[in-house]
Amino acid sequence: MNTLDIVILAAGQGSRMKSSLPKVLHTIGGKPMLQHVIDNASSLSEAKLHIVIGHEAEHVKAALSGQDVQFALQTEQRGTGHAVAQALPNIADDGVVLVLYGDVPLTQAETMAELVKIAQRGQLGLLTVNLDDPTGYGRIVRSDAGDVVAIVEHKDASEAQRAITEVNTGILALSSEQLNDWIPQLSANNAQGEYYLTDIIAMAAEQGVRIQAIQPRTTQEVQGVNNRLQQAELERWYQRGQAEALMLNGVSLADPARLDVRGEVSVGHDVTIDINVILDGKVVIGDNVTIEANCIIKDSQIGSGTHIKANSILEQAEVAEHCDIGPFARLRPGTQLASHAKIGNFVETKKANIGVGSKVSHLSYIGDAEVGAGVNIGAGTITCNYDGVNKFTTEIGDDAFIGSNTALVAPVKIGAGATIGAGSTITKTVEDEQLAITRVKQAHLNNWQRPAKKS
Repeated sequence: MNTLDIVILAAGQGSRMKSSLPKVLHTIGGKPMLQHVIDNASSLSEAKLHIVIGHEAEHVKAALSGQDVQFALQTEQRGTGHAVAQALPNIADDGVVLVLYGDVPLTQAETMAELVKIAQRGQLGLLTVNLDDPTGYGRIVRSDAGDVVAIVEHKDASEAQRAITEVNTGILALSSEQLNDWIPQLSANNAQGEYYLTDIIAMAAEQGVRIQAIQPRTTQEVQGVNNRLQQAELERWYQRGQAEALMLNGVSLADPARLDVRGEVSVGHDVTIDINVILDGKVVIGDNVTIEANCIIKDSQIGSGTHIKANSILEQAEVAEHCDIGPFARLRPGTQLASHAKIGNFVETKKANIGVGSKVSHLSYIGDAEVGAGVNIGAGTITCNYDGVNKFTTEIGDDAFIGSNTALVAPVKIGAGATIGAGSTITKTVEDEQLAITRVKQAHLNNWQRPAKKS
């Protein structure tokens, strides 16, 4: 039994989410719950993934576009057994089948692998968990010898069975031969009128197939999401895990409860992160980086020794070593800062290369720009890069000085060592070392009558 087919049930509507979005596409850590399951399952060797879809099937398909998965459609919601049956035609005859759930996002690959090993021995691997309050869950019924013999759904359970605290997670693994044998035998003769996959446990016990139950390391690993409250609870648990991993890798967090990681983050040593920071997408942070409060960093690289001050936003930016950013700075996609560059308060950059040691300290917009080394750009400077149809580039040479309140109308080039007088609008090339100034001559009018308010 070398082949492994993984069936992920993702057909439910999730009405308790009160949302037009399919439940399995709601996120934990910025990633759809179904994608969490797929990513963990994909790490198992030689796994073939089958997604059982139903409600908003095309929406789910679109969300997984380009991924190596096979879809099975469940047009009627008639229970978990019926859902698995839809995937059976595409499953290998001689292999192992692992059944997972698209709304149980944090089941670890190690747990899945342990279940698969049990099934490869010809047994049925079952994932159970003990809960203080098992209300609503199927109970694990054991014999006097302690063997699992059945699972009884809560609505069908007796009072004695409802006192059982060991419950079914729904996650199991078995041979495809066993699954093909038992699925057609399922009955909908129960309180819900559905075909329960869990009924195969009793069939296995009757045929002498050993049922080996294992438990996850944490209950959150098998926690499903049925409403927004459960989603929020699982989100916080997930985020605590992300924070702990960062701290173990050399990050000092002002408050681990006030950090959100929504992607893949790698960090150097002696990184300090203040409260309410969001790290989104793929983020790489070097050594000795400080990130102050309320910053959002998405799909960006931060060089060692850089200081990002409060309330700054970086998206698809590349920041070299020892840069100074913010507060209230916004680095938009395509921004590249060379070492020791400074982007100050209320400065926005976009598709801009800022050279070594250059400074844009206050209240400026620098877009579609190539800025050399040692440049000083004064407050209120704007690169006018858009004519309403097309974008154009501004080039600023090394050691240029751009005075405050300057408009650089692209395409335009400012030479190395050039100086632009404050308040200028520059539309033509300024050569190296030149001074350019475009102010109108200041005039003084005597006996000027200030306007008076009309009665």
